[in-house]
Amino acid sequence: MADTVNKTLDPRLNRRGFLKGCTMAAAALGLSDAMIPKMVEAAASGERPRVIWLHFQECTGCTESLLRSSHPDLARLILDIISLDYHETVMAAAGHQAEHNLHDTVNNHPFILVVEGAIPTKENGIYCQIAGKPAMEILAEVAPKASAIIAIGTCATFGGVQAAAPNPTGAVGVWDLVKDKPIVNIPGCPPNPVSFLGTILHYLTFKKLPKLDKLNRPTFAYGRRIHDHCERRAHFDEGRFVEQFGDEAHKQGYCLYKVGCKGPETFSNCPAVRFNDVGVWPVSVGHGCIGCTEPDFWDTMTPFYERLPNVKIPGTGIIEDADNIGKKVLGVTAAAIGVHAAVGVGKRLIKGKGDSHE
Repeated sequence: MADTVNKTLDPRLNRRGFLKGCTMAAAALGLSDAMIPKMVEAAASGERPRVIWLHFQECTGCTESLLRSSHPDLARLILDIISLDYHETVMAAAGHQAEHNLHDTVNNHPFILVVEGAIPTKENGIYCQIAGKPAMEILAEVAPKASAIIAIGTCATFGGVQAAAPNPTGAVGVWDLVKDKPIVNIPGCPPNPVSFLGTILHYLTFKKLPKLDKLNRPTFAYGRRIHDHCERRAHFDEGRFVEQFGDEAHKQGYCLYKVGCKGPETFSNCPAVRFNDVGVWPVSVGHGCIGCTEPDFWDTMTPFYERLPNVKIPGTGIIEDADNIGKKVLGVTAAAIGVHAAVGVGKRLIKGKGDSHE
């Protein structure tokens, strides 16, 4: 397997980085160590799926976060296991040559379509045009011929900031327009590159897309609330909260819920799979989650620095509650022992009376 890896890979991506990237993806997918060799073999097989990557209404942040990932270099790993036939940000071709590459792949080869950015629909989509065509028209031409579609980033999945009220351009996500193709939504502003890599490697390894939730998000990345595996969760359970940014509780790393953290209503793997190799994420460095992986988060999660209204705040905390429960249990137990002892004494007395009577 090692020889296959070394022969297939871009020489700039060493074997160690390749294996580390596959291991990270396997861990994110929740696969056992026994599956890593199979994943590595699939990634190094040379069967590089063709990919068309379309950019619409977006800031290119999803691509930038992917290109700037490091330790391992996920961008180089991904670009080595796929054939990226069209991508406006990274391809050398431009103008007519770029359009030729796009249409040649669409008309002559199986491909996976990746969409980054929302699609404006008002006034026939005039608010985003490429090569003289509205984004709506381009998507309508390319999507029907794709084997599968990956919408990357919250703009492509749910419309993003462009779709925030009053949504002047009529921005929507891919799945609002495409109904007859398998679509994987990988939301986030931006999403973690490992979530994208995991989806691609799952497709290569198992020849199918990963399991999805009701919002078409892969459950390996979006199957748990941020709140459930946040390192500040223990403080929430104990009722220890930051009341305002910069206070002593903030310095102590207490829970950020009261200053607006949307972790209790947001599904993502942010606490477990972190960007690059620095080992931090927004909540760990003191800023609450803004819920960017959820639909319409610009409307439903704002104001960002006010707490969600329907989350029950713990009262005395688990430890104190446990102590109180423990005391009650001990009290009940002691009472039960006392009752048991009294019954025993009573039985002996009754027996004694019976013996004397005889």
